[in-house]
Amino acid sequence: MNLIKKYSHFIFTATILFGCFRSSIAQQKSKGVMYRQRAEEMYANIWQKYRVQTQKGLFSENYPSGKKDTLNYFQGDGVKEKEVSFLWPFSGMFTATNVIMRVPGLKDKYKIYQDSLVAGVRQYRDTVRKPVGYQAYPVKFEKADRYYDDNGLVGIDYMESYFNTKNPVYLQRAKEVFKFILSGWNNDVGGGVTWLEGHNDQKPACTNGMATLTALKIYEGSKDKYYLDQGKRFYHWMYSTLRDTTTGIIVNDVKLDGKQNRVFWTYNTGSLLEAAVLLYHFTGEQKYLVQAKQLAADSYKYYSSVPHDKNLNLHIDLPWFVTVLFRGYEALYKIDHNYRYIAAIEHDLNYAWQNSRDLYGFTTHSWLPKPEELKKHKWLLDEACIAELYARLSILQKGK
Repeated sequence: MNLIKKYSHFIFTATILFGCFRSSIAQQKSKGVMYRQRAEEMYANIWQKYRVQTQKGLFSENYPSGKKDTLNYFQGDGVKEKEVSFLWPFSGMFTATNVIMRVPGLKDKYKIYQDSLVAGVRQYRDTVRKPVGYQAYPVKFEKADRYYDDNGLVGIDYMESYFNTKNPVYLQRAKEVFKFILSGWNNDVGGGVTWLEGHNDQKPACTNGMATLTALKIYEGSKDKYYLDQGKRFYHWMYSTLRDTTTGIIVNDVKLDGKQNRVFWTYNTGSLLEAAVLLYHFTGEQKYLVQAKQLAADSYKYYSSVPHDKNLNLHIDLPWFVTVLFRGYEALYKIDHNYRYIAAIEHDLNYAWQNSRDLYGFTTHSWLPKPEELKKHKWLLDEACIAELYARLSILQKGK
């Protein structure tokens, strides 16, 4: 009799557990579908509203665009908004396209968009100055500065395009970009690349982080050890020179006198974190995994503890910056399956989606429903990364 009771209890417990498991799977599937829908909705909205119809493959800087905004992400004084966007925000849309192509069932649908972005980015390619590199604004309009971090983004986008299509042209274009980036390397403060061609005043994390990832992704696609060695060189210089020993995360830059600029943008730690995971994957050396886990833990501790709105888990410095940090967390998650860091950004993104969208469907810069931000025009880079994040989350839900 006791045996029958025990067996019945076992069957009952197993049924409950199986039901919970099925419910969990269903919830994940439902989330994945919802995130896919949000990614596509945001992407389509950007494509419709930011595309400059008279300039094939190019976008506007803001929407609505009065072309009166002063942009402050350049060397020197602010630059006025122009007919089309500068390269940095353009790259956000290029990246989002490559990520959304990885969502199961969407590659064929978005291939035509990728083709348009590839044609668009070529308009920033300057072949007059040597080595060939990408300038901040399309060459047909004017001569513009060439930033090494911009070029790193282009290199990464080309490699992601290569991974999606296996088109060898994209691999060769990424190698061309890396050649330009490497021309900015010098041995001041032990190595690294400057921010802007012709200005040897600082060695920033943004440039060197994207250079590291460009090299490592080229290695992933080509298996040419030269690029693995270059990726290691960039990584080791960054880790030893730009890592802050107090917080454990990456500073903005180092000046030529060796003094660190202790400003902590989320993306600088994010790029090195992703690079550490790639190096662990390529080499099997445990030190890279240890460093990746420490960078993740230290960045989460810092950005969850600095002052931020009570409705958010983390300090949102710039949506795209947080997206780069997310990429690092995502890369680590695929190894250690610790969803904690991703969950924090997922929560904040969902809060932004539900509470901080304006009448056009675009999110505020702070991810908060601030009245002055809701009324303000929205920057292309702030919106493109929303499509990217939801595409990444959709893929992750399917894989959980």
